[in-house]
Amino acid sequence: MTTKMHITYTILMAGLIFLGMAGVDAASAAPPPPGGAPTARILMVDMRRVMAGSKVGQDIQRQVEALKAQAQSELKGEESSLRSEETQLQQQAAILAPDVKARRIKDFQAKAQSFQRKVQERGGLIQGGVIKAQQQIEQALGPILQGIMKERGATVLLDRSSILLAPNSIDVTSLVVQRLDMRMPTVKVELTAPPPGMQQQQQ
Repeated sequence: MTTKMHITYTILMAGLIFLGMAGVDAASAAPPPPGGAPTARILMVDMRRVMAGSKVGQDIQRQVEALKAQAQSELKGEESSLRSEETQLQQQAAILAPDVKARRIKDFQAKAQSFQRKVQERGGLIQGGVIKAQQQIEQALGPILQGIMKERGATVLLDRSSILLAPNSIDVTSLVVQRLDMRMPTVKVELTAPPPGMQQQQQ
């Protein structure tokens, strides 16, 4: 999973603690031992593997790579022009009058900054699209995770990244991937404005 996708992963995990507390109704949970608290029944899921191994996760990655290639193609001409202008300015710097040299450097810097903003804006739109797609996956995963917990009589669902050692018998990652593939094999990644917090960070 690439950093561009950021994927995703933290957003998808945001509801797991809640699921562990409320995802299973009282009828499906084990009765508490006499005079004691209910026995916790734990399952774990590797959300990184869910995103990397699921059809929808791989579909997102393919679309992101295509959007990046499209952006590079569209901006390539302007980038080449800036590089040529920079080379020409460096070659002529020694013979230009100081005021002319200062003006041309200032103009070039303004163009370069404008181009950099374009690149950042396009990257933000791609990342915003990924976040939106991940939110759709999160919505699809909620019922899947709750259903598995109910079937297994579990009261807690943990991400494998937070577990040091556990038996494979409580790992339901493959089952989650299988059901997510059936429920949502694809999702459209569209250029979308990123959340306000991300926009401020880019600026």
